[in-house]
Amino acid sequence: MPYKLSASLSEHSSDVRAVVSPSNDLVLSASRDKTARSWTRTSSNAFSQDFTFRAGNKFLNAITYIPPSSEAPRGYMATGGNEAVINVYPLDAPSDEPRYALVGHTDNVCTLNTSPSGLLISGSWDRTARVWRNFQQVYELKGHEQSVWAALILDEAEDIFLTGSADKTIRLWMKHKLIRTFSGHTQAVRGLALIPHIGFASCSNDGEIRVWTTEGDVVSTLSGHTSFVYSLTVLPTGEIASGGEDRTLRIWRDEECIQTIVHPATSVWTVSSMLNGDIVTGSSDGVVRIFSNAEERWASSNELKEYDELVASQALPSFIEQLIESSSTWKWDSASMTWQKIGDVVDAVGSGRKQLYEGKEYDYVFDVDIQDGVPPLKLPYNANENPFTAAQRFLASHDLPMSYLDQVVQFIQQNTSGVSLSTTSEYSDPFTGASRYQGGGSSGPAASPAYADPFTGATRYQPPTISTPSAPSSGYGDPLTGGSRYAPPTAVPPPQTATPARSTSVVPVSTFLSFKQGNVNAMRGKVSELDDGFRNEISTTAVAIYGPEAERLDEAYAYLNQALTSPGKITAPPLDKAHLEAVEQILERWPSSSRFPIIDLARLISGNCPSAYTDSKVAQQFFASLLKAAEWDAPWDGQIPKSRETNMLLTLRALVNSVNESTPVGLGDWVGAILGELARAPYDALAKNHRVALATFLFNISCIRLKGPIESSSIGEQHLSLISMILHQEQKDGETAYRALVALGNTLFALKAQSISLAPGQVSEFRQALPGLRSRFLEDRTSAVIKDVETLLSS
Repeated sequence: MPYKLSASLSEHSSDVRAVVSPSNDLVLSASRDKTARSWTRTSSNAFSQDFTFRAGNKFLNAITYIPPSSEAPRGYMATGGNEAVINVYPLDAPSDEPRYALVGHTDNVCTLNTSPSGLLISGSWDRTARVWRNFQQVYELKGHEQSVWAALILDEAEDIFLTGSADKTIRLWMKHKLIRTFSGHTQAVRGLALIPHIGFASCSNDGEIRVWTTEGDVVSTLSGHTSFVYSLTVLPTGEIASGGEDRTLRIWRDEECIQTIVHPATSVWTVSSMLNGDIVTGSSDGVVRIFSNAEERWASSNELKEYDELVASQALPSFIEQLIESSSTWKWDSASMTWQKIGDVVDAVGSGRKQLYEGKEYDYVFDVDIQDGVPPLKLPYNANENPFTAAQRFLASHDLPMSYLDQVVQFIQQNTSGVSLSTTSEYSDPFTGASRYQGGGSSGPAASPAYADPFTGATRYQPPTISTPSAPSSGYGDPLTGGSRYAPPTAVPPPQTATPARSTSVVPVSTFLSFKQGNVNAMRGKVSELDDGFRNEISTTAVAIYGPEAERLDEAYAYLNQALTSPGKITAPPLDKAHLEAVEQILERWPSSSRFPIIDLARLISGNCPSAYTDSKVAQQFFASLLKAAEWDAPWDGQIPKSRETNMLLTLRALVNSVNESTPVGLGDWVGAILGELARAPYDALAKNHRVALATFLFNISCIRLKGPIESSSIGEQHLSLISMILHQEQKDGETAYRALVALGNTLFALKAQSISLAPGQVSEFRQALPGLRSRFLEDRTSAVIKDVETLLSS
């Protein structure tokens, strides 16, 4: 029989991060609402809540059950969370005060597991696992390089343990000694489960489940999840159940997925199995659900119908649909034509007075509603703080995905506009989360602070010591998945030229920036929604997507999904001219107000499949069609409609992606055509985000120029002309000015290496811009680049 919904337990007010079902009649759950709850079966398909446990003021992320003893006839419940303490409660005498508090971890406790005798193992963001016997620590398992997301007791008699980590490895321990390391997953390991007579199973952010022997052999690989796999459990039948970020519970037999159950939530965080084969899940909508393959335990037909309707009504990830609307550039709204939303601002103190939050003073403390009926989340921010740092802190403290970094930054910037920021040298790239080069003395910059993503433990890009013109990086991990990103090639001057003596502290910067990330499924859903609207109206049926175009789009979605989630394991055919032409044809027909998801699709193609436009003529046609879709040739006087503004931004980001590590050194005529079009726009007609993207495009071209001379002198002149325009006209945005300055510094450095001189008029033009930039933008990083530019202009 298939699995169907048996019961829904809905008392939690936020994400259910952990569940355990020690018997057919008992379920324990831990939530981001800072509570743990126990539930008892009252009938074949109904449970009631027994008790609620509140031991602290921070999120709970882990829970386990300790079998009965003379001290606790009903057993214990143990919880772990952001307070780094493991609290142990007797279930026969429930109280908010734990019977035991196990102290030792120094960071979030994210996993717990127990044995039949009560041996307990815990894993933490502090990179250790700890083993507890009789509520006393007996072993500390040290060796993982990042957070320990999974821990499992394999043999309590021999003290054999298993741990899985964000460093992508699984480790086997006897007592506190490392016995074996299992490598194979390409992303963070999130869950482990014992498989009797075989070994164990693991799941990972790489979307795969692997079955291993304890000798290190991979027995099988289960592929089917389309995003991170967070949790798995082994059923009494030997089948495996798993849950993940793709909203699904999946049941596996051998190497086949035999059933997929979609949840009305963004994430299925946790799964557990009962002795009778029922499966318990906890998800981001705050609901604990039980699914059964026994018909007598199924919910009523009305409840099953309601569940199916609820799933169908939430085709898009609920977080994106619940987040900030009024202050975000992105949302699904045809009137404002923005892409995503992040929530509603309920209250913000502002810079006129300070407000205390967790014992600290802030200029702003925003209340952000992300879900009806749930207390708002606090977003503290100081006016002298980098918004990217504040956004990272907010996402980490509320256990939200780092993929929302850019949206939160936009929210902060929009709601703190007009605030005068003090100088800061701290920077995180808004698109990758990567650290940028920091200006320093002639011997190189100060060391960049270490960073590890709190979800995956992935290291962020760390700039190498800048002592040569080339500054490649290979130490980058995607902040959401921990996956490695492309390491840019060394910017080596052409062999026929001499490398100039190093006299600058920041430039050259040779690492390309990009806007490559996106939610393909959300994009696909929006395209389908708009196309259905055209198809169902007689007056617009002619603009609907044709069959061959739909096939090309489906192929593009398949490729991009793999490129974004498993870049090292792309099996889908690469995209080519036919896919670009399908995009162009749709853009030609669709009205301006509906083009944005198609342009955003073009942005992802541009960033993740550059092989599609290696032919110069194909590239010129493709990017010309994007500029036309953004109405770059339309009049610039008057207020620009929101739909056009959005299309312009997405087009500029696609252009940024078009100049990348695989772009030929000489550049093609298509780049000159783009530069010519961009020069048509009055600078004061561009919004802040447009200007940042434009400066980034010019910066990426400067990275190409570091590799060698470009073929066309006119392209070089256009490039410098646009940089000059930004440097002379940018009055407010320090990020735009900074990127344009680095683009100029890179170009000057490259020209010097190639023994090419600027005309005296150009030198004078750039020198005239520098005093104004120095007075308007007081950040140390800007001053450092200005010094480099002055040095290069004088040499």
